[in-house]
Amino acid sequence: MSFHSDYERWLEINLKSREGESRQRLEQGLGHAEKQFVELVWYPAFKELDGLYPEYEASGFRDGTCYLDFAYLRDGLQLAIELDGCRAHSTEMTRWPFSASFMRQNHLVLDGWTVLRFSYDDIKDKPHMCQQLLQQFVGKSLIGKKHESGAEEFLQLEILKYSACLDYPIRPSDVIALLKVKKRDAQKLLHSMVQKQMLLPAGNGTKRIRCYKINPERQAAFLEST
Repeated sequence: MSFHSDYERWLEINLKSREGESRQRLEQGLGHAEKQFVELVWYPAFKELDGLYPEYEASGFRDGTCYLDFAYLRDGLQLAIELDGCRAHSTEMTRWPFSASFMRQNHLVLDGWTVLRFSYDDIKDKPHMCQQLLQQFVGKSLIGKKHESGAEEFLQLEILKYSACLDYPIRPSDVIALLKVKKRDAQKLLHSMVQKQMLLPAGNGTKRIRCYKINPERQAAFLEST
């Protein structure tokens, strides 16, 4: 499926699950910065929109609610994604809105959220950097939750998609750089992928495997499932 078809389906699913003010806000449509974030950053990074919720209503915020630009909820993760538009620079804000934005973030953290903020300029001019930051956060967060449903599978599919973009066999060092995980965790993920026949040992070594290649007999099935 293409980005545009996935995007429209994602918006429709979110609309059907909303009511009240939450639905009204979403019916107004996403802003330009929000659309750019989804198209240039999130979708290229993960090739899916599952678990990402636009205009998310966070309850319990100072005994009330607040709306996040995006929330990512998966396997116990609570990631709040806030976008700073092209006019949201501190030099252009009055002191009170600037102060309120910090207090808003503080309360979200106290309520158990991790907050990542992206400027419109970085989304537009440095999307790859934003993609890497998100991939590294999700990888580091889920590596300790591999016992939870879907977490290990998610990480392995990310490794598989990354490996498909390389012009050489993937190595543990590549996984460490991609997910910002320890060497032992990277090796465990790769070994599990070999057991599942997602990857095959590459190179001439027989006792110690140093690099891996995608199993061509299973490649299409795995990548089509993402």
